Amino acid sequence: MRYMVIIERSPQGYGAYVPDLPGCIAVADTEEEVRRLIQEAIEFHLEGLKEEGKEIPAPRSYGEFVEIPA
Repeated sequence: MRYMVIIERSPQGYGAYVPDLPGCIAVADTEEEVRRLIQEAIEFHLEGLKEEGKEIPAPRSYGEFVEIPA
């Protein structure tokens, strides 16, 4: 499966979340680290859903850039 991940930069570091998996988040000091941590968080989240006998949500979100004249 391929889930969209949103990565946000802040003054304190980086945050990431998965719109299709509510509560699946990661925070880190670097972009590289947050990418690794969100990958682990997704795997852990899906594993937990399976163990609870819950349905794995199908990926539905997608991202797109919108050009705005400056």
